[in-house]
Amino acid sequence: MNTLDNISLILVIIGALNWGCIGLFGLDVVGFLFGGQMAVASRIIYSLVGLAGLWSITLLFKDKVPASSH
Repeated sequence: MNTLDNISLILVIIGALNWGCIGLFGLDVVGFLFGGQMAVASRIIYSLVGLAGLWSITLLFKDKVPASSH
């Protein structure tokens, strides 16, 4: 995995945890921390998480290199 893949994976995990908090507790952590859902900072984070999700689709189609048998 390259750096962009790792960053995307981290952002997707953040998004999943945020959705989990919304589902379980009714709390939008990103919105809470950055001034509400419509705040510029929140919208930037939501957009980055969405783009990371789109990028992560490509991870499904990358060739897997088998582990070395050493």
